Amino acid sequence: MIAPSHGIIWRSNPTKIVEAYLSWAKGEAKRRILVVYDTMWGSTEKMAKAMIEGISSEGVETMLFRLPFSDRGDILKELLDAKGILIGSSTINNGVLPTVAPFLEELQGLRPKNKVAAAFGSYGWGGGAARTIEEKLEKAGMEIVAPALTVKWVLDRNEIQKCFEFGKEFAKRIK
Repeated sequence: MIAPSHGIIWRSNPTKIVEAYLSWAKGEAKRRILVVYDTMWGSTEKMAKAMIEGISSEGVETMLFRLPFSDRGDILKELLDAKGILIGSSTINNGVLPTVAPFLEELQGLRPKNKVAAAFGSYGWGGGAARTIEEKLEKAGMEIVAPALTVKWVLDRNEIQKCFEFGKEFAKRIK
C-alpha cells in the first residue's frame, strides 16, 4: 500500500503507480502530441484544428485541449506520456490570453522531461502571444523544435494549409 500525505491511497496494485513514476522520471513518452490552446474570435482554434489534421496525417496520435474548457490536471496527466506539445493563444495586451497563462506557469514549475514543443497563435495588431509562449516553454526546459507560427486576423485557405503543414512537420520531429 502507498498512502501519501496528500492524494489517493494505492491499495490494490501499488506497483502500477511506482512503475508510472519511474517512466515519468525517465522522461519516457509515446508518439503523441498534445495541442493546447485558447482562442478569442476563433482564428487560433482554426489553426489548432488544421494542425491536428496535419499531425494525424503522419499517423501520430494527437489530443486537442481548449483552455479553459479542459481540466489542467487532465492535460498535464496526458503530457506525462506525450512526446510533444503545441501551445497556442490569441494575443491580448501583447501577451497570452488569461486562460493560457496559468497553464504555462504550471509547465514552468513542473519542467517535464524530454518534451519537444512549439508555439502558435493569432493576433490583430501587434502580436506577442506566441513569443510569450516560447519564452515559457524554454523556461520549462522544453526543446522548441520550430519557430512559432502566427497568423494575423482571420485565416485564409493558404494559412490553413500552412497550419496543416506545421502540424505535419512537428509530427515528423517525434517519429
